[in-house]
Amino acid sequence: MPVRIMQPGHLSLTNGLATTSSVTVPRRLGRVWSRLLSYPTHVTGNPSLQCNSDAESFGEHKDDTIDISKLTEVKQKLKLVGINCDDSCIPGRYAHLLCPKCKGGGQSLERSLSVHIIQDGDFAMWRCFRVDCGWAGRAFAGGTNIRKVMSSRQVAEKSLGLEPLGGKLIAYLGERMISEGTLQRNSVMQRLHDQAIAFPYWHNGVLVGCKYRSMERKFRQEKGTEKWLYGLDDINEAAEVIIVEGEIDKLSVEEAGFQNCDTGYQYLWNCKEHLDKVSRIILATDADTPGHALAEELARRLGKDRCWRVRWPKKDEFSYFKDANEVLKCLGPGALREVIENAELYQLHVSEEALQCTK
Repeated sequence: MPVRIMQPGHLSLTNGLATTSSVTVPRRLGRVWSRLLSYPTHVTGNPSLQCNSDAESFGEHKDDTIDISKLTEVKQKLKLVGINCDDSCIPGRYAHLLCPKCKGGGQSLERSLSVHIIQDGDFAMWRCFRVDCGWAGRAFAGGTNIRKVMSSRQVAEKSLGLEPLGGKLIAYLGERMISEGTLQRNSVMQRLHDQAIAFPYWHNGVLVGCKYRSMERKFRQEKGTEKWLYGLDDINEAAEVIIVEGEIDKLSVEEAGFQNCDTGYQYLWNCKEHLDKVSRIILATDADTPGHALAEELARRLGKDRCWRVRWPKKDEFSYFKDANEVLKCLGPGALREVIENAELYQLHVSEEALQCTK
């Protein structure tokens, strides 16, 4: 599912949760996580998920016994190619380091290299998720070779039949106020045979799926995709995320200045490592009955004490703007940013809605 983490553009994060229900204080937000309502129906090698009903269902993973000799050998091989593992390189977890090939993009010093050592310590893989780098490889304990693999971007274009967006689709998305820069940063492309918009799904720089959208608003998910959120790589190291309902909304929030956004619901439980670190979650779901129900379920599962709710502005006397993209198109990026920054503590938002219904 999409996860709109407005990330590939890093924002400063806020310093904690509001603990009172008085006046909402505008805050500068971090990551945005977008949640897509439609999700792949064809998943291979992945058993169906069963989600518990509360935030406490996220249990701690117990590490298996680590073979110290193998781990030492693997780290030595990583050092040979310029990867210096620090204390964050813990077997069974992902670490983010400075890429020795692209140096984190020069002066930005972005920790774009994702390194993963498997649980028992005898194998490691790495990949730089910067668009103009993509350096990747694997190292094994007991082996003599270090394998280099081709950029996941090359794999995507070759195996899925993708090509850069053409003028027609760029113009179509431009009408929805999505700039070419945002499209390029999110690797949005088009499918060769029917020119459907292609939204690649990435996890630690590796292509894990792709979703297609025609101009007639018909959606299709690539078969065999993993259950991950769209925009997941944008919320690495995020203290805050924004959750929206679809890919276009994720891109819209980015136009308002938030790059750490994701989309997700059932797939949230596959992203425990990211969610555990989040202190503030902005729910920017649609202003309709399904959107309200989704926000309530997300708040219940993620913990209402760390959830905030966006209040979409009124369109006219009888209706409200439906979602992030509609606000962006009609009111502009500044208005969308203001709406998100003025999100209300979820429990306060619900109480005010209930009060209005009684009037």
